[in-house]
Amino acid sequence: MTKQAKNTPEECDGKCEGCASAQQCDSDKKTTAGKGLPPKAQIEVDNVILVLSGKGGVGKSTVAVNLSFALSAHGFDVGILDLDIHGPNVPKMLGLEGHQLTTLGKMIQPVRVTGNLSVVSMAFLLPDISTPVIWRGPMKMSAISQFLSEVDWGHLDYLVVDLPPGTGDEALSIIQLAPNVRGAVIVTTPQDVATMDALKAAKFVEKLDIPVLGIVENMSGLVCPHCKKEIDLFGKGGGEKIASQLGVAFLGSIPLDPEMRKAGDDGKPFIIRSKDSPTWKNVDKVMEELVKVVEG
Repeated sequence: MTKQAKNTPEECDGKCEGCASAQQCDSDKKTTAGKGLPPKAQIEVDNVILVLSGKGGVGKSTVAVNLSFALSAHGFDVGILDLDIHGPNVPKMLGLEGHQLTTLGKMIQPVRVTGNLSVVSMAFLLPDISTPVIWRGPMKMSAISQFLSEVDWGHLDYLVVDLPPGTGDEALSIIQLAPNVRGAVIVTTPQDVATMDALKAAKFVEKLDIPVLGIVENMSGLVCPHCKKEIDLFGKGGGEKIASQLGVAFLGSIPLDPEMRKAGDDGKPFIIRSKDSPTWKNVDKVMEELVKVVEG
């Protein structure tokens, strides 16, 4: 008994109700439709920079906020998109707790931080800081699409995206939806348990054909405020080691500075403080190296 040839979904032309292969054809149609990616969001931005880490607690949001301020201080038009939907901390670090998003016409207005720096965060949509966001993947993707296409960002030189730890829905969605994704900055602390996960984050973006712009080693040593000696609380050199292993730029190291922690809690980004601070110089160097990589 010979095997009956099946028509393709295109050949069936919707007239296969009596065909034994109708169910399979319908399945094929669904599979084909599911292969398409969503269209890119309509946003005027030259460079989308993703800031991510393989694990939490490495100071990723601190780096994203200070990097954004440093870029804006150098004359660039910058937006910060806080995509840590379940734990949005950027408004706290900017002193913007309690602000709400408003609309003008059909467009959402970002919260203006300075003349050339604006921010959008899930925190601006919550009734208070203790309200949890209990969402599955499709709701996150819908929100991310709105944060891109339905926000009046204006023209941006840089959109810095603060992502949650790991390699989940938020990172996948922004890579699919945002135009001009120039690459990812991976933030790690020096110890092996952090660099191991940072490597995973780097491999993740590489699998999606997004370049790793470089590695930032945060909490890299502590200068004792009393004896002025440097203490390697978490070791040192882990970030530079994995940058070499990956063949990407090492953007620099940022020491563990109590003043930086205080700045974040006070809502006053450290980068706007004294330029005489060694930590300030380190953060500014990271920004300078990043601009070289992006525009080089």
